[in-house]
Order: sequence, then structure tokens, then C-alpha cells
Amino acid sequence: MTELRDLMVRVARLERRASLVGGLEGRDLSGRNLKGMNLSKANLAEADLSGADLRGANLAGADLSGANLKGADLEGANLTGANLRVTDLSGASLQGADLTGANLLGAVLKGANLFWAKTKGTNFTGATYSASTIPPYLTPDQLASMRKV
Repeated sequence: MTELRDLMVRVARLERRASLVGGLEGRDLSGRNLKGMNLSKANLAEADLSGADLRGANLAGADLSGANLKGADLEGANLTGANLRVTDLSGASLQGADLTGANLLGAVLKGANLFWAKTKGTNFTGATYSASTIPPYLTPDQLASMRKV
């Protein structure tokens, strides 16, 4: 609990200075409550965010490449322009999330909920998915670039 409090204080200080959030890459943040937190442009590459509550979080422009987001709740999160390359989103909820312009190249979306997510300009090249998780409004190009598992 102290580690989370210290992390939240650190993020708040960085937000006040309007600088980039750093030092979070590779961190174990699994199961943490990060609901509504401003993590825009944060470097969360290779971080373990499995089971984390990120509902309504601002992750615009964040680097989440190689992160573990299995079972994470990203409902309503802002992921515009985020780097989610080779990110494991298995079982994650992205319902209502804004993925506009996000890069999900090679991401694992098996069992993820993408319904009502905004996906304009989202790169799904090489992403793997299961049929029940993909909303019907993805463009033919987006669907063609993905692999069904």
C-alpha cells in the first residue's frame, strides 16, 4: 500500500510540472487501482498491469509496448495514440475506450471486450483475437490485418 501511495504522489508531482511520467517501465502494478489517473505519455513499457483498474484513465500517447494487461479494466480509458505493440490484453475490458490512432501491432486480444471502443485509425496489424471479442464496426482493412485464434 505504501508503494502505491508513493507512486501516486510521484505521478501527481510529475503532472503538476506537466512533464512526462517516467520510471514506470517494467514495474509491477498488477491489480492496482489507477482509476481515472492521468498517465498520458507515461512510459509503461513491459509493465505488469494485469488485473489493474484503469477505468477512465488518461493513457493518451503512453508507451505500453510489451505490457501485461491481462484482465485489466480499461473501460472508458483514453488510449489515443498509445503504443500497445505486442501487449497482452487477453480478457481485458476496453469497452468504450478511445483507441483512435493507437498502435496494437501484434497485440493479443483473445477474450478482450472492444465493444463501443473508438478504433478510427487504430493499427491492428498482426493482432490476435477471438471472434466474440471483436465489434462488428471495425473496418475491413482492420479485420484483414488481424489473426483469429
